[in-house]
Order: sequence, then C-alpha cells, then structure tokens
Amino acid sequence: MNFYKRCLGGELLFQTVSESPLAEKLPKKMKDFILHATLTRGEMVIMGTDMVSETGLIKGNAVSIALHCQGEEEIRSCYEKLSAGGQATHPLNTTFWGSLFGDLIDKYGNHWLLHLDRTDNT
Repeated sequence: MNFYKRCLGGELLFQTVSESPLAEKLPKKMKDFILHATLTRGEMVIMGTDMVSETGLIKGNAVSIALHCQGEEEIRSCYEKLSAGGQATHPLNTTFWGSLFGDLIDKYGNHWLLHLDRTDNT
C-alpha cells in the first residue's frame, strides 16, 4: 500500500487486528496483520487487508483494478509509477471511443486499467 501511495498520492491509514474488536477472537500471531489499509485521495478509495482465508492467498487474473484519472498528466504519471518494476502490457493510447486508456501489471502482479475520459477534459 505504501507503493500505491507513492504512485497515486493520498492519505494512507492502517488498522491492525490488535486495534480492533477482532483481537480477542483471533490468535495472538495475527495481532500485527493489517485488518484495513485505506488509501484515500479525493473520491478515490483503495482498501486492502492481510486477512485471507485458511487456504491462503491465491493470485490469479480474476480481478483488475480500474483507475479513472482526471487529466492527462495524472494518467501518464500513474501509469509510469505503477508499471515500474512490473509490465507495461498495453501502453497508453487513444481508443476508438476517444478516451486515453492503457493497462499494466504492477510489480506485485496486480492488473491495472487506467482510463481518462477525454470528453470530460476538453
């Protein structure tokens, strides 16, 4: 989440298991796990957690994170920072529907879709 804060900006807050009512119900070894990590910038909110089921973390391609940007400078900056150490799978390009769009896989294996609706940014 600190990586995403460096890429996207905003305020990052963490709540550990030990800081929640769950502390009494879960094993002590989990007290330092992140229950809620919340990155907020304006209307953008991204949340994450260390809490996974007993089967553990299974990475896959079932989820993509879509980021709708407010301007061309923002989308280009976010794309560059998020793709650093990862893979720029589809560089930013103007689409047939007139938007600026690209996707990437960040260094943690997460798939991002970045979009700028140019009809809102004349």
